[in-house]
Amino acid sequence: MDISLEVGSVDAAYALAQTAGLEIVREIRNEAWGIRRFFVRDPAGRVINVASHLA
Repeated sequence: MDISLEVGSVDAAYALAQTAGLEIVREIRNEAWGIRRFFVRDPAGRVINVASHLA
């Protein structure tokens, strides 16, 4: 992964990435250490970790 980005709603960001037709590199999931995230490839080829902390 090249960049990490924390967002308020990872589910909304995931839906937006899908709607935009971006390549989802790793599907959305909850991690054991308390974050929900997915990886997406941007148009320049960089892989972005998009995450939110679980409440």
